Amino acid sequence: MSITHQLERIFAGLNASLYRVSGGKLGGRLGKAPILLLTTVGRKSGQRRTSPLLYQQDGGRYLIAGSHRGTPTHPDWVLNLRANREAEVQINSKTIPVTATELSPAEREAAWPGLDAMYPSFADYRSKTDRTIPIFALVPRSNGAAGPR
Repeated sequence: MSITHQLERIFAGLNASLYRVSGGKLGGRLGKAPILLLTTVGRKSGQRRTSPLLYQQDGGRYLIAGSHRGTPTHPDWVLNLRANREAEVQINSKTIPVTATELSPAEREAAWPGLDAMYPSFADYRSKTDRTIPIFALVPRSNGAAGPR
């Protein structure tokens, strides 16, 4: 594992810890972009993995982009969601079980302008990589859980 990858994991862990303890008051935004905590199940380890991610609310769902800062590889959470669509998000102090769906090419292209307006670096990330950056819609599961208030 590269030093960059190790530092990313340390930073993500610290951000997630601060977010959890403060109910999103610390680590809950990057500029004007809101952050959620996505918890997936590791496809190889079976362990719960939490990643702080920028998101955009889109009606009753949450959009997240697997940009990985434009690196040539997908972030682990993308591979985990492709293996198991059920996950959990924490938005501020609310925990919500969700089901993830990867957007189609047409849906993905329609989503980019809103994501770019929220966080302009997404456009830079797309220009840095040859891979298609996936976007997932996280939809609250119908167990009575409502979106954040």
